[in-house]
Amino acid sequence: MTMWVGAGVWINITYTMLKYSRHTLPNGLRVLLHSDTTTPLVTLNLLYQVGSRDESPARTGFAHLFEHLMFGGTQRYPDFDRVVDSLAGESNALTNNDYTDYYMTLPAEGLDTALALEADRMWGYRRGLDSGGTPTQQQRKSLEVQKKVVTEEYHQRYLNQPYGDVWMLLRPLCYRRHPYRWCPIGADIRHVQEATHDEVHDFFDRYYTPDNAILSIAGNIDDAAALQLVQQHFAAIPPARSPLPPPARRHYPPEPALRKPRHLSVVRDVPNAAFYMAWVMPSRHHRHFYACDALSDVLSTGHSSVLYQRMVQDEALLTEVNAYITGDLDRGLFVVQGKLRPGVDFARPEAIVREEIDKLSAHPVAAHELEKVANRYENTFLFSQYRPSDRAMALCYYEMLGDVALINHEPDHYRRLTPQALQEAAARYLAPHKCCTLEILTPSHA
Repeated sequence: MTMWVGAGVWINITYTMLKYSRHTLPNGLRVLLHSDTTTPLVTLNLLYQVGSRDESPARTGFAHLFEHLMFGGTQRYPDFDRVVDSLAGESNALTNNDYTDYYMTLPAEGLDTALALEADRMWGYRRGLDSGGTPTQQQRKSLEVQKKVVTEEYHQRYLNQPYGDVWMLLRPLCYRRHPYRWCPIGADIRHVQEATHDEVHDFFDRYYTPDNAILSIAGNIDDAAALQLVQQHFAAIPPARSPLPPPARRHYPPEPALRKPRHLSVVRDVPNAAFYMAWVMPSRHHRHFYACDALSDVLSTGHSSVLYQRMVQDEALLTEVNAYITGDLDRGLFVVQGKLRPGVDFARPEAIVREEIDKLSAHPVAAHELEKVANRYENTFLFSQYRPSDRAMALCYYEMLGDVALINHEPDHYRRLTPQALQEAAARYLAPHKCCTLEILTPSHA
């Protein structure tokens, strides 16, 4: 593979296809194994196909709450973190709109215990209930503790730091019906604070099942031996009583087409005024997804990009500018954001963004610009799989998308893009009447 790196320089990079094996247990758990004997470590990644979009509007924040609860311990392993520490490992998790992901990296000899831990968490609340359905004392305590932890996180990350509530403002500005209108922390923290054990258990019972999960193991493993361990620990866990369709076939309230632009201005105690211009773009599986991603690169990636040159370098309107996509499974957002220099008004930079998008809608992008985008993505893609832990996560993610082979072939989608495809996507999705603009004013701007 020949890659352009800038200033007329090209380099040759050899990319080796990632080898993996794929298996499905009778209970529906999908298993992906990747052997890398160059490392003494192994990463276990367990992705549950549940995110904030799967929550009830009256009880938001549950997927994120469960990210915390899953570290609260069970009857068999009361202190999850202590066991991981004893294995010289580390573990963490993340929750977003579409899925919840748990990952653990440790020396390869600890794989058996790590699988036992994850399988026990998957049993979790069901095994912790007695025959009468009464929660254990540990479960009651864990729920109350984690509700307080999430509440504190809500205040620290979203309310008490500059720009912390941007997405809590931008999402409901862009979405009125689709559950993407709230953040994973929840639309209202009272939903978590008032959650009952029965509600939490019902959420767990519906989504934390083997047939709604994807397990990958990457690192110093023998595939056959690793699969045997997975079967030993997970095979007995029953699937959901009412199986869920895969994420691509789940139905959520469709977002109505925007017929006129939306605008919101708020005053916050921030160092610089900032604007966020957002458009609802196509879903992850749509043919225009890659074109929208490429458009965001053309607009702002690197100091040679048009938005950076015009607004940061030439006119000195902004301290920084960035364009990006959220990459959601359903119709996500295409966002352009910038932070204003003191004394600058919003009108000029927002007009420049509109001008440059209009140009992309009216004229095909230059071929060499598209080549730079494809090379840049291929470079990022290559380094994003440098560590076995990255590969473990990627295997789960692409399996969730329904095409695990993309772990080797996704750059091909960018190579196949044409200037006309970018022009079509810009005209179709980034029209002025489809724009939602959020302005964060400093007290001096107000």
